[in-house]
Amino acid sequence: MGILMNMGISPATTITPEPGNATDPAALYRLMNWLSPSYPVGAFSYSHGLEWAVETGEIRDVASLAAWVSTLLTSGSGRNDAIIFHAAYWAAEGGDVDQLWDIAELAAAFTPSRERQLETLAQGAAFCRTTRAAWAGPMIAQLDSRASIPYPVAVAAAASDHGIGVAMALHAYIHAFAANLVSAAVRLVPLGHTDGQHAIAALETPVEDTTAMGLTTDLSQLGGGTVTGDMASMHHEIQYTRLFRS
Repeated sequence: MGILMNMGISPATTITPEPGNATDPAALYRLMNWLSPSYPVGAFSYSHGLEWAVETGEIRDVASLAAWVSTLLTSGSGRNDAIIFHAAYWAAEGGDVDQLWDIAELAAAFTPSRERQLETLAQGAAFCRTTRAAWAGPMIAQLDSRASIPYPVAVAAAASDHGIGVAMALHAYIHAFAANLVSAAVRLVPLGHTDGQHAIAALETPVEDTTAMGLTTDLSQLGGGTVTGDMASMHHEIQYTRLFRS
């Protein structure tokens, strides 16, 4: 917590109730577009270390895939992304660019490997560029002028710009996190598309639980217990044959 205070981030202020106003159809449309596979952030090129787990046999079927992704969501990088997203959303709501930047630096520091950092920063930069061009907003415009914006920070800022409620936006972001890993596994294991949907169905509750946790947990609780997943991302850096960037 001392690190956060030195950066000017107050952990306690990041827990704030969801706004009462309903999300309008236009805002929902934008959220669905930003987190769809067609949005040009390059999500398809990252496996989050999953490629190494497939090569070693840690992930070999629907059950092992769902267990791997569920653990990332509830105890690893998905959990951290949820906490960071929530904090970034409220910094953007308050128009506090300096705090948003502090959160971005903290998020980058919490990536456990070089490739994980590349994954979040490259997607964040791509998201800022595209969104500024097509879906302009005051906070995303200011972020786009800065380097190294992690992906959850960028999406949270855009959601705030466009009046999308934090709970809905975070739920969609965490779903996209899980769905992208399932898509990678469909290609790598390989799994059929129906098996991929079985995995998505199995992850419904972990996605909901991670969203709920992110909405009620402050930045002082960042951290994780997914050592195998973190090691997978490090091993991937030197994997002899690979299809993905992480």
